[in-house]
Amino acid sequence: MDSTGPDAPRDQPVVPNPYLPVPPKGGPTPPIAPAPFVPGQRTNTLAIVSFVSSFFIGLVAIITGHIALAQIRARGELGRGFALAGLIIGYVATALFAILVVFAIIFASAIAAFVVAIDAGTSSGTATSSSAPESSAPESSTPLPTGQLGAADFDGGYLEFGTGVVIIDEYVDPMCPYCAQFEAANGELLAAGVASGDITLRVHSLTFLDRMSQGTDYSSRASAALTCQATLNPGETLAFLSALFANQPLEQTAGLSNGELAALATGASNIADCIDSGDYQAWSQQNTEAALTGPIEGAEIESVKGTPTVLVDGVQYTGSLTDTAEFSAFVASAF
Repeated sequence: MDSTGPDAPRDQPVVPNPYLPVPPKGGPTPPIAPAPFVPGQRTNTLAIVSFVSSFFIGLVAIITGHIALAQIRARGELGRGFALAGLIIGYVATALFAILVVFAIIFASAIAAFVVAIDAGTSSGTATSSSAPESSAPESSTPLPTGQLGAADFDGGYLEFGTGVVIIDEYVDPMCPYCAQFEAANGELLAAGVASGDITLRVHSLTFLDRMSQGTDYSSRASAALTCQATLNPGETLAFLSALFANQPLEQTAGLSNGELAALATGASNIADCIDSGDYQAWSQQNTEAALTGPIEGAEIESVKGTPTVLVDGVQYTGSLTDTAEFSAFVASAF
């Protein structure tokens, strides 16, 4: 069959590809160029560091977070969300840590104050001494007094008032705040018992709170002043004891001066020179040592553990320090 007949297949016209460049007339077809590579945006490393470190070290998170934000703005990097999250968590963690530190300091201060209070002898309604403190009074070359002078019984280690059949021993420290409370509530009751001849009151003025007077040995000086009054103006001694507690200095202060102590005394004899001599300080210290270490003759307790300690015919009063009626009933039960 003739391939050139009317039914022979014919070549189809070429349809141009619209996506190919049109070749120049009379020239070769140019090669197809690949599409250019566009790299993805990079995440800032410090932004990630800020976010991760915020869970552990807030300050590091804050520093790296601020640096990361600056780099992100300058470079157009990703990671702004990480940086902001790190900053927020870091600031919150740092603030919480600061609050915890403040509370820790407050708690430590409270514990320290509590320890000082215990050491000063202020628990269970009485001032206590957990152990016998070292003597802080100045050493004296003068021999300790003996015998009896005025109301001072140097051999017995106390100041004695009255001649009643019921014997009350009162152990106090001039700087003990609870002793001042007891004196305010019961001092007049005891003085009345002495005046009526119903009781014999033996005052033991101790000195273990010398350590609370900034090195001035106030307890020793005040105890010695009380002894001076007992030897020179025995009838005015209980009034002087009451004045000591009414004018009691705060713990951790220097206390009254010798002149101020002497000014509290009444009576015919001036006790200023006696106080300045310091002769009775060593005796007061010796009595303190004996009371704290024991034994205490005729008492149900082995030794004094705190002040005030009050014994009625050897039996310790354990009631309220400020309830006059309760203490009066306790004394009355001894008759």
